Order: sequence, then C-alpha cells, then structure tokens
Amino acid sequence: MNNIFDAHAHYDDDWFDEDRFELLSSLPQKGVCGIVNASVDLKTADTAKNFAEKYEYMYFTVGFHPENLDGIPENYLDEIALMLEHKKAVALGEIGLDYHWDIEKSLQHRIFDEQLGLAKDLDVPVVIHDREAHADVMEKIRYYKPKGLLHCFSGSVEMLKEVLKLGLSISLGGTVTFKNARVPVEVAEYVPLDRLLLETDAPYLSPVPFRGKRNDSSNIIYTAAKIAQIKGVSVQQLLDITCENAKRLYEIES
Repeated sequence: MNNIFDAHAHYDDDWFDEDRFELLSSLPQKGVCGIVNASVDLKTADTAKNFAEKYEYMYFTVGFHPENLDGIPENYLDEIALMLEHKKAVALGEIGLDYHWDIEKSLQHRIFDEQLGLAKDLDVPVVIHDREAHADVMEKIRYYKPKGLLHCFSGSVEMLKEVLKLGLSISLGGTVTFKNARVPVEVAEYVPLDRLLLETDAPYLSPVPFRGKRNDSSNIIYTAAKIAQIKGVSVQQLLDITCENAKRLYEIES
C-alpha cells in the first residue's frame, strides 16, 4: 500500500522518545507519503517545525489546544501568525473546546474565538478539536465559517450533515475499527469520499488489532481497510482519495 497520508498526529509525544527518529525514518518505506504533526502550544509547534524541516513528508500546524491554555502569552496570536509564515505550516490548530476535563469554559471560548478570527484574517485552514462540546463547537463554526477540518470526528450523522454544508471536512481514525463503533461506522457510511481524511492521532487511538498500544501512521491501513469495506472501494483507492483530500485541504503542492 502507498499514499498513506496521516492528517493528524503528535510525534512530539513522550511515547515516541525511545525510537522517534528511527520510526519517522522508516515510515516512507511503509507507504506513508505525508504526516501533519498537530501542535497544542508554541513549544510543540517549534518541535513540529523541526520535524518538518528534517523530513520532507512532514508538515505541521500551529495553535493552542484547549488543554494547554495555562500561562498562554499575551502576544500568542502574533507568535502563531509568525510561525504560520513557515513554508511547511499548513493550518492553525489544534484548536477547539474540551468539556471532558475541568478547564475554565470562558477561557476556552475566548481563545477559540480569537484563533478562529486569526485564521479568518490569514485565510488559513483550521484543525478543530471537539470533545463533548458539539453544540458549542457548531455555534462557533456557524459564526466564523472557517475552512478546514474537524479532526477525529466524534459527532453524529446529523451533526456531520451540517458540518458538510458549512464546507468543512472530517478525519476519522482508529475508533471506526472498535467493536462497538456504531456511530463512527454510520459517519463513515455517510461522509462523501471527497470530504474524508484519515488520521491516527498518534500515539493514541490505535485501531484494532493494536488497540491500547502505541499508534503510528503505518497503522492507518487498518482504519482504511474498515472504511473501504464500508464504502465499497478498494483500500488503495481510499488511500489515494484521502491523500489527495489532505493535500487539497492543507494546500500542499503534489
């Protein structure tokens, strides 16, 4: 298999400390053609930038995740804008709302609003994190009308219908392979092929048969196999289509 494009991963995570560069060097031989390393703050953005400069097939995003707002600098928007000028910075993200953890909602909303506004001003795509915050995330999307991606989409088909009407794409990962994955399977059935990307969220959310173990981009073939079966296409066709979708969304020249 080839044309495996991982639309969202975190190779800066501690789980990769022992063999990070060996692993990253090996992935192209396993069919991986592209990885977008998603940042959660300026420090991880700088690390991801270094990966992108070292590996031709890697790109990165710049943004503040809702779990990483403690001590956020006053000039953070200027810092994000500056980093987005890098030739391999492809989106503003990972940004959004997370109601799973006890994080001050007013702060989350303010930072999400400000980053969505910046993305609009700069005309760059966003990568949106939505955990147990569907209604409020949709309200923001309706208002700001960003271009970009809802990563690791966890909403219903009804939510997906509105996301698609608003022009956004979604990415799906290992959860679609889980035993009781009714809603992710329904979403995979409904989403048009031209609005679908594949991701790992590595090192998390490994697909079956590696559930609970460290994830990496080569495991996308298991997610792709499940979705290809659902969509009635070959695995390679799905990989080809989702690779092109990722390049188009992230404005990566082939």
